[in-house]
Amino acid sequence: MSKSKAYRKRRRVRREGRRKDQGLLPRRVPFSATGVAEAATPRESLPPTDIRSWANRAVWTNRMLVTLVERRLKHGKWYSLIDKVTGELNLFLAARKVTSRKTAAGVDGQDSEMFEEHLIEETRKLRGQICSGSYTPSPVRRVHLPKPGSDQTRPLGIPTVRDRVVQTALLNVIEPILDNEFHERSFGFRHGRSAHDALRVVEQKLGEGYMYVVDADIHGYFDAIPKERLMRLVKRHIADSRVIELIESFLDCGIMEDLHQWNPIAGVPQGAVLSPVLSNLYLNDFDHMMSEAGFELVRYADDFVVLCRSEFEAEAALETIKAWMAEAGLRLHPTKTKIVDSRQKSFAFLGYSFRGEKIYPRSESLKRLKARIVSLTGRNRSGSLESIAWELSIVLRGWFGYFRHCCWTIFTDLDVKIRVRLRRLLLKRHRHNAARQPRTQRWPNATFTDA
Repeated sequence: MSKSKAYRKRRRVRREGRRKDQGLLPRRVPFSATGVAEAATPRESLPPTDIRSWANRAVWTNRMLVTLVERRLKHGKWYSLIDKVTGELNLFLAARKVTSRKTAAGVDGQDSEMFEEHLIEETRKLRGQICSGSYTPSPVRRVHLPKPGSDQTRPLGIPTVRDRVVQTALLNVIEPILDNEFHERSFGFRHGRSAHDALRVVEQKLGEGYMYVVDADIHGYFDAIPKERLMRLVKRHIADSRVIELIESFLDCGIMEDLHQWNPIAGVPQGAVLSPVLSNLYLNDFDHMMSEAGFELVRYADDFVVLCRSEFEAEAALETIKAWMAEAGLRLHPTKTKIVDSRQKSFAFLGYSFRGEKIYPRSESLKRLKARIVSLTGRNRSGSLESIAWELSIVLRGWFGYFRHCCWTIFTDLDVKIRVRLRRLLLKRHRHNAARQPRTQRWPNATFTDA
């Protein structure tokens, strides 16, 4: 038997063996296979979604939490909260949380390390300013980040470190109050809830026959939230005038970009500590309205889908959404909002693409990963194969951690692409091949597995 025939036979045997192994594997791991992580301490033995498991104990006592969770307030509002915001321990813990992230500096040029050098002095100064009423937030420094998969950019506001500390201390006080009102189908920026939890509900409803999907997109949501209506929603639950004034001061602070400053008439700055909980609050009535109308809504921040059993129901849901958004001063994106029959056409949600029983990463997510692989495995890369493999593994572990619920064929294709790239790199470095072996024999798959 010639060498070429023997080689083709070995390849055929390996392919047949892989097919047998793949036949024993599930097509994908369902989202329902990933349960909620168990808590690590006795206090957190409660479900992670329970407010008592995550509320900041520098602010919230057991008595306050029982009052909150069991809704024992006479008028449904919380009074006298400013002393909780300005508590020394609360401000100190807020400062430590902010400085631990080593984030960028705001318009004053003070970064986290500079603030941390005088942390106690700075927090006491902030406390005195808030108590005396002389505290005023600085303008927010605006930068633009590219949107993945498009030529557009996303504006991001960077407050000063001092303002972030005050916002964090304020968040420790008001977040449990507002989160207690949120609907269970709201998953974005909430303790004990994640994107995978939202995707698990979508998977469950698709399995139950909710095949028609209203795939909606709010146009420029964070920059379009009407401030007056937002503050009316806050005042439903918080009656402390000084806390209200503090929240309003953050919403009204100016924006600085390229030495130009202006005051926005609407919106909450993306990147501010208070923005996630306030943005969730503004859509909270929408969540409850859709639920009371009998629609299966799943929302993660401003990204949401409505799953329906029929096209008629989907059209009714879309009209309901349009009416509420118009009343709330928001508008849907005209081209991105649509009704999809998931059996015939795919729809995307939180980076995943759904079509029938097939679940894959969005094409944009896959393109970004492949571009990253190409940049890490260029033929002119320096460094050992082990160091390159280590850099790749960091990227791949993070990507797999999020997209591990896709059909397994996507990972097989990525493995092939990575090995092809690494073999090209090795071929450039080791051109001498006296035995004239093909690349797959010179560097078999085990070479990269061991690396």
